[in-house]
Amino acid sequence: VQLQASGGGLVQAGGSLRLSCAASGRTFSSYHMGWFRQAPGKEREFVAAISWSGGSTYYADSVKGRFTMSRDNAKNTVYLQMNSLKPEDTAVYYCAARPRSRNGLFTYDYDYWGQGTLVTVSS
Repeated sequence: VQLQASGGGLVQAGGSLRLSCAASGRTFSSYHMGWFRQAPGKEREFVAAISWSGGSTYYADSVKGRFTMSRDNAKNTVYLQMNSLKPEDTAVYYCAARPRSRNGLFTYDYDYWGQGTLVTVSS
């Protein structure tokens, strides 16, 4: 699976962005998907995950209630709707794919990664 993330940019605090991650390959619906982020000087951290069907989602406490992850298997795409953005959300955001057999909170659970898209939130 090849992943291509897009949708990042510069936004003021309180604003919104929607990230997209387009996947190639006919087996996209076989994978659970996740979003991670990495701020300058920090480790990559879990943001959100979604099951292969889209029926289950899970969020980091820091984004719960503000971010929503979804997927469209017909379009081979996952999304991350980010609302009420804060300066501390500034990071490079990565989408990733993992087999159904693994949990999804850690980077090592994921086999495939997109190139990242930069989100900058100004105060």
